[in-house]
Amino acid sequence: MPTTNSAMVSLDASIRGRTLYPGDEGFEEACSGWLLTVEHRPAVVVIAADADDVAAAVRFAAEAGRPVAVQSTGHGKSVPADGAVFIATGELRELSVDPRAGTARIGAGLRWGEVLTAAAEHGLAPLCGSSGQVGVMGYLTGGGLPLAGRTYGFAADYVRSLDIVTADGLLRTVSPAQEPDLFWAVRGGKSNFGVVVAAEIELLPLRTVYGGELYYPVGDRQHAAHVLGSYLAWAKEQPEEMSSSVTLLRFPDVPQLPEEFRGRSFVQVRVVYMGDEEQGARLVEPLRALGPEKDTCDARPYTQITEIYQDPRNPVMAHLRSALLHELDDEAVEELVSFIDPSKPGGPFPGIELRHLGGALNRPPGRPHAVSTQGAAFHLWMRMPAPAEQADAVRKAADEALERLRRWDTGAALPGFLFDHDSAPERVRRAYTEADYRRLAALKATYDPDQLFRINHNIPPSSASTD
Repeated sequence: MPTTNSAMVSLDASIRGRTLYPGDEGFEEACSGWLLTVEHRPAVVVIAADADDVAAAVRFAAEAGRPVAVQSTGHGKSVPADGAVFIATGELRELSVDPRAGTARIGAGLRWGEVLTAAAEHGLAPLCGSSGQVGVMGYLTGGGLPLAGRTYGFAADYVRSLDIVTADGLLRTVSPAQEPDLFWAVRGGKSNFGVVVAAEIELLPLRTVYGGELYYPVGDRQHAAHVLGSYLAWAKEQPEEMSSSVTLLRFPDVPQLPEEFRGRSFVQVRVVYMGDEEQGARLVEPLRALGPEKDTCDARPYTQITEIYQDPRNPVMAHLRSALLHELDDEAVEELVSFIDPSKPGGPFPGIELRHLGGALNRPPGRPHAVSTQGAAFHLWMRMPAPAEQADAVRKAADEALERLRRWDTGAALPGFLFDHDSAPERVRRAYTEADYRRLAALKATYDPDQLFRINHNIPPSSASTD
C-alpha cells in the first residue's frame, strides 16, 4: 500500500541509523546478501544502529500496513521482501564474553567467526555450524545444526535468553523464566515472532577438535557406490562424539575451476570428533583404508572447525533444497550415486550432502524449543549452482532428485534449511511435529495476529491456519 512522504519523514526522524529508499546510493547493496537467487525490493531499508531503531521500524511498518523483513548476512533468504520495511541488523555488533559464567552476549549483526575468535581467548567455544560467515541470529532461530551436533545437540539448546522486538514494537527479553512460550517458539520459528536483536548463549570449554575431509575420486558408479556404502556402514558404528557427513560432487569441465576438480566426480567425507587425537585417528582409519586422494584429518584449534567444510565465503547463485531421511539401504546408495555418474556429463552439477544425525540431536533438549529431527537418520542438503539463465532447469532437476529419493524421505525438514519451494506452507508445516506446529500457530495469533512478520517461511496464526 502507498506510504505518504510525511510518514517516511517521520520514520527518518525516529531512526538513529540510516534509512534508504529505492534509487539511494547503497540501497541495492543493503538489500543483497550471500544468497543471490532471492532478490529483495523493499519500500525502505532501515539500517538499524540499535534496538530502538528496530522497534521504531516495526512500529512504522505496522502503522503503514507493510510487512517487516529482517536480514543480517542474507544466508537464509527465502522469500522476496517486496514492498516491505526491510530491517538490516548488520550494525548491531555487541559482543561480550563472561568467562566465569561461560556465556557470551551477542548482537544480531555478528557472524560465527567473530564469536569463535572472541570465545577462544578464554578457552571457550560456541556450537557453530559449517560456516564462520553465517549470521548468529538466523542460525539460532532456525535451531542451529552444529558440526558437533551428535555430541551436543542443537545450538538452540544452549540459548539462555533472547532480546526480541515483537509486532507491537516492544523490546522483550525472553528466557525460560520470562515469557517462556515465546522463548520456546523463537528458537525454531525463525523470524515469525519478531526481530531478535541480541542473544545470550552458553559456551563450552572446547579448545581443540579432531577433524577434516577425505576426497575420493570416482571413475564409475560402482566405485562411488562402494565408497558411499562403506561410509554409511561406518557411520552406524560411530560413538556420539563423532559427527560426520558425506557429499556427492560432480564438477563441470570449465576453466574457472582448479584443474584437479575439472570434469571429475567425488565422494567427500567430513568428520568432526570431539575427543582426543589418537582415538579420532583410530576411528577414521576405516575411511582412510578406502584410499582417499586427499586427507586433511588432524587435530586443530576449535577456531578452525569451520575450515573443515570450506563453505563459500562470497555470495552465490545457487538453488538450495533439503530433506530429512530415514536410514539408507543399497537401493538408496545406487540412486544417490547416479546423480554424479561420471559417464553422464552435462549439468546441472549437484552437491548433495548427507549429514549424519542421531545422538544428542535425537534427544529432548534441556531447554525445550521448536526444533526436532523427528527421528531422522540423515539430513539431506542439496546445493546446485543456478545462474539466472539455468534457474528453471536447476529447480526442475532438484525436484526430480528429491522425487527419486522419496522412498527414504521422512517428509519432515529442519526449519533452518527452508529455501525456495521449501517455503511453501505445506512444506513449512512438515518442518515441525504436528503438536509443535499447532502451538506455534497459536503463539503467532498471540504475538503477531496481523502477520507483520510474513517475509519468511511463514507460520500463519491459528485462526488463519488449517487445523
